[in-house]
Amino acid sequence: MHKINPFLWYDSNAEEAVNFYSSVFKDTKIKTTTRYSEESSKAAGMPKDTVMTVSFEIFGHPFVAINGGPAFKLNPSVSFFVYGKTEKEVVELWNKLSAGGKVLMALDKYPFSEKYGWVEDKFRVSWQVMISAGEIEQKIIPSLMFTKNSGKAEEAINFYTSVFDNAKPGNFFRYEDGQAPDKDSKIAYADFTLAGQKFAAIDGGHNHDFSFNEAVSFVVNCNDQKDLDYFWNKLSAVPQAEMCGWLKDKYGVSWQIVPSKLFDLLSSKEPGKSQRVMQKVLGMKKLNIEELEKA
Repeated sequence: MHKINPFLWYDSNAEEAVNFYSSVFKDTKIKTTTRYSEESSKAAGMPKDTVMTVSFEIFGHPFVAINGGPAFKLNPSVSFFVYGKTEKEVVELWNKLSAGGKVLMALDKYPFSEKYGWVEDKFRVSWQVMISAGEIEQKIIPSLMFTKNSGKAEEAINFYTSVFDNAKPGNFFRYEDGQAPDKDSKIAYADFTLAGQKFAAIDGGHNHDFSFNEAVSFVVNCNDQKDLDYFWNKLSAVPQAEMCGWLKDKYGVSWQIVPSKLFDLLSSKEPGKSQRVMQKVLGMKKLNIEELEKA
């Protein structure tokens, strides 16, 4: 199991989005679907028995999509690099992802890549499609763009790599004189590893009208309560954002600190089980595994 999974928030079209990604990416697997119980539907304001979450994999990388209502909107502060081996593969991905979407950087040749483009798909998820000059170690890499907190990318990387095991900073490319979007921005691109998984980050400048929010969060799967307590205490920095296992760190990035078995419990076919577990989750800030198991 991956330690960290991206979690994508949609208004009411999560299923449609996941089916779209199944048509875009050749290696996509739809895993588990959960539905709103009476308790969770009241809490979220969503119709009972409609789809709540869909878990899926793209090239073996796990994602979860949720129908959460209009509270949060996806934006380019979190995007996903997708690497292709050939120009043909990159162009095909670009054509599919850009259909009905919004081009943020045109697919073209750049100093850093023979073929690269940045696009927001029709469901507002952002993708950076790029040809890889070497071996592809990880097909999809989440990328964090620091905007309102531009200039904090390197500090954040050092913080995250201090929190997770099997973690380390990677390559750093800094803005050259005159290239930075503003005086605070330092990192043009950097990659780093958390729990053996690669991430990327950039300082994007302050001149954007978006920043990190709950529309993209990162689920941290915990083996036991000690593991869960550790990540909660290390990452939570905004007490008012703590809810149902969700938190915000000091850079505004949202995380869900959950027991690794949570989604299995919530998708149980045993009568009443998933509803009892959801009722417990809704009453908690930091999750208590023992209480969830009792439910």
